[in-house]
Amino acid sequence: MAEGAQAPVLVLYGPTGTGKTDWAVALAAELPVEIVSVDSALVYRGLDIGTAKPSAALRARVPHHLIDLCDPSESYSAGRFVRDALAAVAGIEGRGRIPLLVGGTMLYLRALFDGLATLPEASPALRAQLDQRAATLGWPALHAQLAALDPAAARRIAPNDAQRIQRALEVCLSTGRPISELQRSTASPLAGRRVLRYGLLPGDRSILHERLAQRFKTMMEAGFLDEVRALYARGDLTALHPAIRSVGYRQLWAHLAGTGSLAEAVDRGIAATRQLAKRQLTWMRSDPSGIRLDPQRREVLSWIRDIRAQLGDFGRW
Repeated sequence: MAEGAQAPVLVLYGPTGTGKTDWAVALAAELPVEIVSVDSALVYRGLDIGTAKPSAALRARVPHHLIDLCDPSESYSAGRFVRDALAAVAGIEGRGRIPLLVGGTMLYLRALFDGLATLPEASPALRAQLDQRAATLGWPALHAQLAALDPAAARRIAPNDAQRIQRALEVCLSTGRPISELQRSTASPLAGRRVLRYGLLPGDRSILHERLAQRFKTMMEAGFLDEVRALYARGDLTALHPAIRSVGYRQLWAHLAGTGSLAEAVDRGIAATRQLAKRQLTWMRSDPSGIRLDPQRREVLSWIRDIRAQLGDFGRW
C-alpha cells in the first residue's frame, strides 16, 4: 500500500442466515482485512449460540471488532454503534489494514450510509407509559398510532417491532416532530470516503427459509436453551431488555417464563427469524445502492476478484 494512502471501506450486508461471516473469512484469507461487526446482538456478552457469534478461535485468527462490548443488562444504541464503528475503522486503517463492515442490522447500516439524526435521550417515564399501553392494546395498536403521526416511519417498521415502534413514538411525542423527518436532515458519517457496498440477496427465499429453520434447530442442539436459561437465572434481566428481545432469545425466554411449550417456542423462534429476514430483504430491495450478490450461487470467488479490481493498488498484497 502506498504510504499515506487510504483504503476504501468495504461493507458486506444481507439477511440473517446468508453466510456473511463465511464470505468475510474467505476475503480475510486473501486480503489484510479486519472485520467490524454490524450486529445489534453480537455486542452482548453471553449471547453466543443464538447469535451465531464467531468463535474465539476464529476471532484470534481474523480480528473482529464490536463484539462482546456490553453486558445484557445494558442498552446499545445506533449512535453508540456509529461512534464505535468509526473508531474501529480508524484503528484498522492506522494499522495499514482494510476495514470490512459485516452484518445485517439495518438500523446501524442506515446510520452509517445516511447519517444519524440528533434525537432526544431516552425517557424512562414515557417508555413506561408506552409499554403499559402496549401491554393493554398490543404493539400493532401503537403501530397504528405511529402511522397517524409519522406514516414514513410506520411504513418501514413492522407492526410487532416493539423496540422501534417505541422509539419512534417516543421521539415524535417528546419533540413534536416525526423521527423520519429528523432522520432525513442528516449526513453520512462516511461522507467523503470511498465505500464499496456489497449486499447478499438470495434468489430463492424458500431455500433461505429452510436454512434458517435448520440453523435454529442446530443452535438448539448446541445448547441454545441452556444459554437462555443461564441468562434467565441471573435475576436482573427481563423480557424488556434489548438483549433479551433479540430473535430466538425472546421466544425461549417466554417458554422459561411459562408461556408455551418448548416446541412452540422453537416454532415461534423460527418464524421470528424468517420475519427478520423478510424485513432485511425488504430494506435491501428499497435501497438501490451497492452491488448485489446471490449467496446461493456461491459467488464468493468472483466477489473477491471484484474487490481486488476495485481496490487497485490496495489489492496487491
